[in-house]
Amino acid sequence: MRVLIFQHAPFEGMGAIGAWAGARGYVVQTVMAVTGEFPPTTAYDLLVVLGGPMGANDDAGHAWLVAEKSAIRDAIDAGKRVFGVCLGAQLVASVLGAPVGRNPVLEIGWYPVTLTPEGRASHVFGELPAEFIAGHWHGDTFDIPEGAVRTASSQACPNQAFEYDDGRVLGVQFHLEWDTDGAEALVESCSSELTPGPTVAPAEAFLAGEHKHGAESRTLLSTLLDGILA
Repeated sequence: MRVLIFQHAPFEGMGAIGAWAGARGYVVQTVMAVTGEFPPTTAYDLLVVLGGPMGANDDAGHAWLVAEKSAIRDAIDAGKRVFGVCLGAQLVASVLGAPVGRNPVLEIGWYPVTLTPEGRASHVFGELPAEFIAGHWHGDTFDIPEGAVRTASSQACPNQAFEYDDGRVLGVQFHLEWDTDGAEALVESCSSELTPGPTVAPAEAFLAGEHKHGAESRTLLSTLLDGILA
C-alpha cells in the first residue's frame, strides 16, 4: 500500500498517520503542497490531505491551491481512496462541488463528535463509537457535497464529516491524527487564534486535552483508516 500525503504547513504534519502506516508496512510519501507539484495517480493508492492555516478558497493568495485541487479531483476520478482532514476535508468537498465558508464560531479544543444515523450505518464510520471526543482547530466548514452523506456532527459545527462513493472518499473536520509534538507545534505556531470564546480552549487546556484524549483518538484514527482501505 502506497500512501501519499499533501501537507500544507511545517507545523501540521502527518502525526499518528505515520505510525499507522509504519505498523502495517505501508510506504509513505509526503509532498509539500506549496510546491504545486503533485505525483500522478499511478504513484499511490491512498491520498491523505492534511490541515493547514489557509482557506480552501484562498486561490488568489496561494496559487498552488489550484493545482492541488486538480490533483485531488484526479485522485477521486481515478478511483483512489481519499482521506481529507480539516482543510483537507474542505478541499475535497470543494472539488466535489460543495461550498466552503466560515463556521458560525471558532472551534478549537477537544469536544464531542456524534455520528449521524448515516454514519452509524456506514461500514467505515460505523466502526467508531456513536459519540467520541476529538480534537478541533478550525474557523471554516464545508457543505456536504452532492452524492455524499453527512456522517458526523458537533454542537459547534453541524458538518463534521462526510463520505462519498460508499466510503472510498472521506472528509473529517476534526482531528484524530494529532500527537503530543503536533499539538505543541500547533499551539506554538497558531496561538494568536486562541481568542476567548465558548468553543475556544486556552493553550493549557488544549494541550491537556491532547494528553487526556490523544491515545484514544489515535486508536480511532487507525479504525477509520483501516476502514477506508477495507
